[in-house]
Amino acid sequence: MKKYMNNMGVLAKKASRKLLQMDTNSKNNILEEMAKEILNNIEFIKKENEKDLQKGREKKLTPAFIDRLTLTDERIKNMVQGIRTVINLDDPIGETLSGFRHKNGMEISQIRVPLGVIGMIFESRPNVTVDAAVLSLKSGNSIILRGGSDAIFSNMALAKIIIKAGKKRGLPDGAIQLIEYTDRSCVNELITMNNFIDVIIPRGGKSLKEAILSKATVPVIETGAGLCHTYVDQYADLNIAIDIIINAKTSRPGVCNAMETLLVHNSSISNLLPILGEKLSALGVELRADERSIKYLANAIPATNNDWSTEYLDLILSIKTVDSIDEAIEHIDFYSTKHSEAIISENYRNTQKFLREIDSAAVYVNASTRFTDGGAFGFGGEIGISTQKLHARGPMGIKELTSVKYIIRGNGQIR
Repeated sequence: MKKYMNNMGVLAKKASRKLLQMDTNSKNNILEEMAKEILNNIEFIKKENEKDLQKGREKKLTPAFIDRLTLTDERIKNMVQGIRTVINLDDPIGETLSGFRHKNGMEISQIRVPLGVIGMIFESRPNVTVDAAVLSLKSGNSIILRGGSDAIFSNMALAKIIIKAGKKRGLPDGAIQLIEYTDRSCVNELITMNNFIDVIIPRGGKSLKEAILSKATVPVIETGAGLCHTYVDQYADLNIAIDIIINAKTSRPGVCNAMETLLVHNSSISNLLPILGEKLSALGVELRADERSIKYLANAIPATNNDWSTEYLDLILSIKTVDSIDEAIEHIDFYSTKHSEAIISENYRNTQKFLREIDSAAVYVNASTRFTDGGAFGFGGEIGISTQKLHARGPMGIKELTSVKYIIRGNGQIR
């Protein structure tokens, strides 16, 4: 395994240098060829995806997990739309961010450059294979992908298609590679390959991140874990609140931007919760409520302390009553994974307070947390949603996959 991974690292490093020589048109031509070949192979992709789905059903994976695995015609076409969005984005490489003339006459400028070689570790969503590869290519990075075992057939199909398509238009050998082994030793090798890998980006749940952070020697950008909250303020429009809550919890419960905990001001519980509880229960949502909230919910069970710190990734919602916006903020600050939080309120002072004091990557006023997504933000997808503060934060598009370097032009200056 060590030899296998070392060979991938060598190829990726060589490819990263070749990508530095590639202009924007060349990268876009490769991306367009990838888009065409994905459309030409929809049935093959779905056939391979069905193998993963069948395994998942045999393992009795949850419906939300199966949903994350599933590739429909619409989702495959959305991948292609994401590629074409990336094609239309400005190429960040070589962009001058700042510049000035030193007092000794030197011209100093700061420009964008690729990160280099990315190691991407992700779990059950096969579309990440395409999103990550496309964004890496446009930003001039080579990438080694390691998806979860539950999506191995889907990932291999997609990787095969885009790599073959890319090579028709000059994609360097090793620029995009997928680890086809599901053995965990591959991950342990990848996250310690400092000679070849510049950054590791894990995209998945809390346990994945913790396992990688405990062993990685390559720098890590943390992404993925989303214990997202929505707070219904005492000044909320309850009709708006109901629509947002239902969307944030039920549209795709197995993704990281889905709401997991609902906080409701005590003045709103009697008017909101009976109606909301009925609607959520009809949609199959299990409700876990605190002592005050449960009185207004016909089909809820008592919440435990563990519920406030659980990312369900399923049709489960924890509900808590709070007495003030300060209590809501304090709860979020303690339990949040710093992903996405929302306030529903018509009060300007409270919305500004929430925006200012909530320390998460994305903070919403009167909108669903489900919008925290590179595609929804117009990035053509994302390689992950960073929940840390160094280098990048929030949905990571092509600009977030770059670093900077200084270019200094002189005419003989010495120090």
